[in-house]
Amino acid sequence: MTGHESPAIRPLLFLDVDGTLLPLDGRLDPAHGPRLLALGCELMWATAWMEDANEVVAPLLGLPRLPVAALLEGRSDGPPDGLHWKTRVLVELANGRPFVWLDDELTAGDEAWVANNHPGPALLHRVDPDHGLSEQDLATVGAWLSDVLAQDG
Repeated sequence: MTGHESPAIRPLLFLDVDGTLLPLDGRLDPAHGPRLLALGCELMWATAWMEDANEVVAPLLGLPRLPVAALLEGRSDGPPDGLHWKTRVLVELANGRPFVWLDDELTAGDEAWVANNHPGPALLHRVDPDHGLSEQDLATVGAWLSDVLAQDG
């Protein structure tokens, strides 16, 4: 770099808790923290746990305090168009940056809306809530990130 170029912006990774890090059987995997940090993304909580994720979940996974997406209250009804209650907020927060969203409630409708409303690359990856985040999920995210970073230069 000559000093005039700006460094590449790291992709965001929006992280859900229930059904994603905390599967239905209720067991957190402490190994997930280091694996998530190793992806090289800027991690952000995207969960109804809000700041409680930093108080309860982060220490159990060995994660530092993470920024928390300011998600809307009244989320249970959801928008009339069937989008997930987090979708619009996360796209707005990404502000064109590449992002990954790990959640157990994602649908094809969310993917289509993001593709039409977010100018940058985005991976919406649905995690099986019965098992939570898996090695295969992390491999998928890692491969996507490698492709995005290779295209970025």
